[in-house]
Amino acid sequence: MKHPKKNSSNPKSRKNRTNKYNKRKGSFGKKRDGDGDGDSRFKSSGYGKSGNKNRNKFKGKTEREPKNPEVPQIKDNPSVAELARQGMRLNKYLAHAGIASRRKADEIIKDGQVKVNDAVVTEMGYKVQKKDKVYYNNQLLSIEQKMYVLLNKPKNVITTTKDERGRKTVMELIQNASEERLYPVGRLDRNTTGLLLFTNDGELSQKLMHPSKEVRKLYHVYLNKPVTKRDLQQIQNGVKLEDGLATVDAVNWVEDARDEVGIQIHIGRNRIVRRIFEHLGYEVKKLDRVIFAGLTKKNLPRGRWRYLTEEEVIMIKHFKG
Repeated sequence: MKHPKKNSSNPKSRKNRTNKYNKRKGSFGKKRDGDGDGDSRFKSSGYGKSGNKNRNKFKGKTEREPKNPEVPQIKDNPSVAELARQGMRLNKYLAHAGIASRRKADEIIKDGQVKVNDAVVTEMGYKVQKKDKVYYNNQLLSIEQKMYVLLNKPKNVITTTKDERGRKTVMELIQNASEERLYPVGRLDRNTTGLLLFTNDGELSQKLMHPSKEVRKLYHVYLNKPVTKRDLQQIQNGVKLEDGLATVDAVNWVEDARDEVGIQIHIGRNRIVRRIFEHLGYEVKKLDRVIFAGLTKKNLPRGRWRYLTEEEVIMIKHFKG
């Protein structure tokens, strides 16, 4: 016997009740399904001061372990091989150098912003040869192998290239990612989980870690007791620690779980999130970084890594807050 389809427009349906609750509360929803490791599930958020109509919005997806996960293997650099073999169109060269998409690169070329061997080139379809030197804004470009690897760091792993005490390091988790020597961009504490970026692009690494760039990071914080509204307001206003005032970009409860908080920051001081809550009398039970410089944990299970896409590389190279 066929069962009639449920009417999703029914105002009493669970889905509509949930949506109504989220709209009324302005908080962020949290999916309960997932890979079973207790990771955060961000659907929407109501970060910001109470009553602020311009609250930031964050989105994310549930992490799911693939049925038959395959370990990514070391990639070669076909771009360099193509350049040596037959040359490469100038717009493609700019894209592989992380300047812009090919379509945007066409506009850059047309505007006369690109030089090849000290001569401005505006010709669409111009082919760069291996011996050529390409400049954009008077900066020499290169498409030599630059690697960008994103790891969803698990707990009890040290963010260091080598540990004298023999503890497991993040480098062991990405050892198959590249023949190039990669370095972590910043660090996460041993017990902190979530996104950690690795690269051999020193210029980008310095840019992402420099305080003036205000690279934003979003954390899901699990605490030993409910956080009061007064304490949330104090965190939003700034918490005075022993090394100065700790400011955040946004903070709020995670949906109806008052002992779980989402906090967005751009300052990079040591253990800053944990110290903020410890200063107010809370114990951080678990800390998970769910967004870093616009990168998310989508389709990246805990303990696994992936290469950044060409679009993501361009995004973080031109990242602004």
